[in-house]
Amino acid sequence: MIFATVGTQLPFDRMIKTLDKWNKKQEVRDCFAQVGLGGYSPSTLEFSETLKPSQFAKRIANCKVIVSHAGMGTILTGLQLAKPIIVMPRLSSLGEHRNDHQLATVENLRGINGVHIADNEQGLMTALDHVQTLKAGGSFSRFAQASLLDAISNFVDTSTPKGWRHV
Repeated sequence: MIFATVGTQLPFDRMIKTLDKWNKKQEVRDCFAQVGLGGYSPSTLEFSETLKPSQFAKRIANCKVIVSHAGMGTILTGLQLAKPIIVMPRLSSLGEHRNDHQLATVENLRGINGVHIADNEQGLMTALDHVQTLKAGGSFSRFAQASLLDAISNFVDTSTPKGWRHV
């Protein structure tokens, strides 16, 4: 099953319309999309505007592939569950978000096993065409890596304002 999600903040019509267009050709029966409040209503997909956390957890646990905006919650969940995830960033130039932080997110995710970047609609169509062969990464810990913790600790140690001390 393909599970597409746009997150809880905003619809992402460009992504859902692309998935709907692809599904019209492929006729995948087991494809579900969470489209966001007021989002595009796909004609070939089962969908819901919102999902309760328990519904989201069930969908993501039972899917074979996740299609998502570049939201870290969904990405981290997909990595933790070792699910292949196709990530398409929202663009501020198209009014899909306040800024282009999702472009920065996908640049930092490139090359991570299990994360498949779709920079645009054509990229999403291409990734979906290969959905049966997409590889998942290894399971991903829900805890920060030691290198990140060390970097944060080092930053805090060197960024303490004069006169302050660590306790």
